[in-house]
Amino acid sequence: MKKVVLFFTLVCSFLFAHMQGMPVMKKGMKMSDFRFVPLKKAQILQSGKAKIFCSKCGMSLPMFYRTNHAAKVNGKIEQFCSMHCLVEAMESGAKVTDIKVIDNTTLKFIPVSKAWYVVGSSKPATMSKVSKYAFGSKVAALEFAKKYGGKVMQFNEALAIAKKAFEKEQKMIKAKQLKMAQKGEKIYQSHCKKIAQTFDSVAKAKAYIKENNLCNNINGKELQAVGLYLINKK
Repeated sequence: MKKVVLFFTLVCSFLFAHMQGMPVMKKGMKMSDFRFVPLKKAQILQSGKAKIFCSKCGMSLPMFYRTNHAAKVNGKIEQFCSMHCLVEAMESGAKVTDIKVIDNTTLKFIPVSKAWYVVGSSKPATMSKVSKYAFGSKVAALEFAKKYGGKVMQFNEALAIAKKAFEKEQKMIKAKQLKMAQKGEKIYQSHCKKIAQTFDSVAKAKAYIKENNLCNNINGKELQAVGLYLINKK
């Protein structure tokens, strides 16, 4: 009976990951990254076929959910895996309003004006060297900082830190994405149906790949790599 239950659990994990374009859970693996939450617990505020992916870098939103931000960008709701990607939207010259962040106590979005951030804890950072986790109360933030380290502050101070580091971090990220895109080209040439379409975001490229099954059901880092290649290929 235990073997049957285990088999059923593994099959469900595989199907869930396959449908969402997320890394497949295999026997012996644990989704232990602190930032991850199952899709059923995640609030996805943006819409469209690519809604499960960060509108800037294309990474899976549930995989990095605890650092998610959202905002209206030129009047349209966009969701980001990190404060870094939020800053990217700001630096693009777009009008960014109604900014929200995940409250790590409730796993729901709250206005950043009501958030208390813990910056520089031992928990993993997203798209940055310095981690940034938000809470709906100062008490919760202080408890988190006491356990995992970091400095408690409000949004504007955390944003100033992110903006100061943005240019340097963006250069590092772009260099890593270029290498990943080169791997994506190899995957695309050997495993994918060739297309003429062009895309203006990794998220849209990944959504198109999944919807049309271009690359034999690839997921995770391979899907990200091909998405990066497609937005850069000439």
